[in-house]
Amino acid sequence: MDKFVYLFLPDHAEGSKKDLKILGGKGANLAEMCNLSIPVPPGFTISTKVCTYYMETQKYPPGFKKQVNKAIQKIENEVNKKFGDAENPLLLSVRSGAPKSMPGMMETVLNVGLTKKNIDGLIKQTDNSRFVYDAYRRLLMMYSDVVMEQNSDSIKIRLKLEKILNDYKEKHNIHSDNQLSKQDLMIICSLFQKCIKNNFSFAFPDDSKTQLWGAIEAVLKSWNCERAVKYRKIENISHDLGTAVNVQCMVFGNLGSSSATGVGFTRNPSSGEKKFFGEWLQNAQGEDVVAGIRTPNPISGPSKLSLEYCMPEMYKELNIVQKKLENHYNEMQDIEFTIENNKLWLLQTRNGKRNGLATIKIALDMMEEKMHSSQAMLNKIFPHHINEILLPTIDYSKSVKTKIISNGLPAGPGCATGQVVFNPEDASMLNNQGKQVILVREETSPEDVQGMFVSNAILTTKGGMTSHAALVARGWGKCCVVGCNAININLKRKEFYASHHTIKEGDWITLDGSQGIIYTGKLDLVKPQINNNIIFNKLLKEIAKHKTISVRANADRKKDSLNAISLGAEGIGLCRTEHMFFEPNRVAAMRKMILSTDINDRRNAIMELLPYQK
Repeated sequence: MDKFVYLFLPDHAEGSKKDLKILGGKGANLAEMCNLSIPVPPGFTISTKVCTYYMETQKYPPGFKKQVNKAIQKIENEVNKKFGDAENPLLLSVRSGAPKSMPGMMETVLNVGLTKKNIDGLIKQTDNSRFVYDAYRRLLMMYSDVVMEQNSDSIKIRLKLEKILNDYKEKHNIHSDNQLSKQDLMIICSLFQKCIKNNFSFAFPDDSKTQLWGAIEAVLKSWNCERAVKYRKIENISHDLGTAVNVQCMVFGNLGSSSATGVGFTRNPSSGEKKFFGEWLQNAQGEDVVAGIRTPNPISGPSKLSLEYCMPEMYKELNIVQKKLENHYNEMQDIEFTIENNKLWLLQTRNGKRNGLATIKIALDMMEEKMHSSQAMLNKIFPHHINEILLPTIDYSKSVKTKIISNGLPAGPGCATGQVVFNPEDASMLNNQGKQVILVREETSPEDVQGMFVSNAILTTKGGMTSHAALVARGWGKCCVVGCNAININLKRKEFYASHHTIKEGDWITLDGSQGIIYTGKLDLVKPQINNNIIFNKLLKEIAKHKTISVRANADRKKDSLNAISLGAEGIGLCRTEHMFFEPNRVAAMRKMILSTDINDRRNAIMELLPYQK
């Protein structure tokens, strides 16, 4: 019988980073971290073979369910909890994980296995009733959206549940989710259940096994959901790979002040600086950081809000792990972690997405640190990375009277101008009409991917440097500013407000994605001067060591020639004569020659051109 399920347990896993095609990126790296004795919540990975089989047949392969049930028993023995048990319940997360990274494009369901039958058991287990009802509230929303909605018409259940939540908070003057009490959450859960039953004509499944198999099926189906297909087309990823499914013990970052969650990069993904960089939230689940629901705090640094300051022991342990992972993979890593009651757990590691400037700097630095050879360093750099160094900046010599609307976090490179739109469908429509747009959202979600792709830039009012908008924009080298808390969006009126400015849909704004600044109006942009760019010049020197051909310039005038020399060209390969005569005085002489009526006039005109030709 084929093997479809691969366990990963403390200090042992049935796989490694070499099994990328079978286990997907997330599964292979979870296995690898277990083999490195890094603390990973126990679980198992369902092979990509199951996905491809299911896509073809709409059935599971023979023996698959038996392997899943056996793996769950082994996890139960490992953690001394039982899935579906009323007294000592085990909760699971069900996540996708394709062989090539597709951040946020496929589905995830958390807190799977939580039912009315075991709520009291989990309260006894955690001694935190508020946390349990918060977990149940999250499950109701996520499961109804990811699993139940997938098999129905477009009900848009998430929007309806979010409206219930937001209306309740507004009515009771509650500003954030973490201010909701146990009683508030119990009422909200009851309202959610009624809404779900009314919209789907059947109740939320109050059975652990039903939830698990519903979640597994939903994740497999999400391989072919619209946003995932669009993303693969944009990123040129094969549609035949399939996704793995990772089923893992839940660990909770929202158990109180000694718990937290976060996302970190072993180096700065915007600047390439060799410094542990990332964001975290106290008493939160991972989706709060990635989805941009709350604006997080920095992991490191002197700020009294940083993890380094607030939880120094946890930071110290995490810092050791991130260095270990980067050295092991010889690559900048993007990690997700949870702290549960002062216990650190790693949920993911993968090669981190970064912009072009950071890609080049990190590759050069790692070469100097002897992590890569010169040739291996060059293999990591592609033409679009170099193109990002050439992205435009604001021409402040022409934009003297610039007015700043607001400041946010610099999440994507360069500067961009465009007309404001508030939804991705409008962005696509206007782009098809040849218009330049900037997509403005509270936060982006995977459904927005096509609108994000066609926009000149992306602006969000929530989220941090590790949010969905920031991650996707960096991967595309697209200008992006996130976490602009001072901006308030009014979707009914199709406008936003900040600093006494009202910006309507269709108004022009300009974003500086390198500094995180938003300006009114359509500002002039200018290409940067890279002659003195240290990183670019260092790269050119390294490239020159491996070249097998000479690079000559296409240059027609003195200005072009000087520019070519400064950028390392060794000569002129193409020089078009007609372009030499664009200057006003030269054009006059050329016209004399063309319009001459006899050979003497023509000779005289040509003699006028001779010094220009020289």
